[in-house]
Amino acid sequence: MYGINVGLEIGKRALLSQQFSLNVTGHNIANVNTPGFTRQQAMLSATNPLRSAEGNFGTGVEVTDIRRLRTQFLDEQFRQESESAGRWEMLSQGWGQIERIFAEPSDTGFSSILDEFWNSWQDLGTNPDSQAARVAVKEQANILINALHQSTDQLNDFKRSLDNDIQKTVGYINNIANQLAALNDSIKTAELSGHIANDLRDRRDYLIDELATFVNIQAFEQSTGNYTVMIGSIAVVDGNEVSELETVSTEQGTEVISDIQFAASGVKPDIVNGQLAGLIESRDTLIDQRQQELDDLAQALVEKVNQYHREGYGLDGDTGRDFFNSETTGAADIQLDDLIIQNEGYIASSLNGEIGDNSNALRIAGIRYERIMEGGSATIGDFYNAVIGTIGVRTKEAQNMSENQESLVFYIENNRQALEGVSLDEEMTNMIKYEHAYEAAARVITAMDEALDTIINGMGVVGR
Repeated sequence: MYGINVGLEIGKRALLSQQFSLNVTGHNIANVNTPGFTRQQAMLSATNPLRSAEGNFGTGVEVTDIRRLRTQFLDEQFRQESESAGRWEMLSQGWGQIERIFAEPSDTGFSSILDEFWNSWQDLGTNPDSQAARVAVKEQANILINALHQSTDQLNDFKRSLDNDIQKTVGYINNIANQLAALNDSIKTAELSGHIANDLRDRRDYLIDELATFVNIQAFEQSTGNYTVMIGSIAVVDGNEVSELETVSTEQGTEVISDIQFAASGVKPDIVNGQLAGLIESRDTLIDQRQQELDDLAQALVEKVNQYHREGYGLDGDTGRDFFNSETTGAADIQLDDLIIQNEGYIASSLNGEIGDNSNALRIAGIRYERIMEGGSATIGDFYNAVIGTIGVRTKEAQNMSENQESLVFYIENNRQALEGVSLDEEMTNMIKYEHAYEAAARVITAMDEALDTIINGMGVVGR
């Protein structure tokens, strides 16, 4: 029988459903500034009708679900572009630091120091018997040597700093992985009732977004609701299990660096993107290439100057001496020959053994114009300028790519927020809508109560 009691039940269900919707709206408003929060919506559905001879009669409304307004497509886009943004951010910082180390163009940069070194030989050629000119050659050589040492030391310091950053980033990844595993377990338990654990899933998605900035990942949901997170082909998170990364010290020449592997298996992860990839590339490629270029320059300088110097004569009339130490030809250990350090009179400015001859000094000064680098295609100055040009171009490229990726991530995030972000204006509108519906439901109950009152207290009293 479709009577007044059914009407009261309809009113009650309406009250509860609108109140529930108001609570969901209040939850959205409360989390308007919560990172990673996804807007939620109460899904209302008509309850099953009553069947009668007169037809099917509606029985009201109920809340069937609380839906997160989130799209997997935008999540995947955001994470992919965040990985690239993280890598280019680290490369931009790496190239920027290298550019600051070389500090070119500058009046005090290595290019100017190299020019002063050649000029000192030119001055010695003008005054081959001048003690002051010889001292100037030795001192300019020491300045050049110190500049090479300083650049190498700064590159090594930067390399150690990057290695420390790599170790810290691995720690961040492990921390996030453990949180994800714990959330997988909590979500699985919370959803045993059949209802989606929206807030826990928000936290998990937020952590996966954060993890994507550090390293390239693939995340997919299992039928149980758990997420599996892969780095390359190996799962770092699988349900409530974690395969942590670790760093192991490895000797690389004179340096000790940190290699990354999975702690349990010792397998190296396939790291190709994210901040971790940018840090590794900066440490192992950018810096090593610059150090190799400085070593090549130092070696060419030592070998060519020594070659000419051995053919010349010092003030004592002796020949066959090196100007630079022939056993230390790298940028990190280049040194003057011990005899030159002891006495600048041993500097071989003469080619025929006569004290006033300047031929050898001018010949060494002319090395600046000889194409002895890059297989005979560039001078030492050209080679160094090409190194500086490469640094400048690659620094600008990394900065542009970092800015472009940041803009792309920002654009995708804006698209996500348009769907899943909380709009206070929209929530206030919903709140007013649910409030009015609540008031109307209350009026339905009042009307049914008045009808009951009429039946109970007003009927059957005629003639009293």
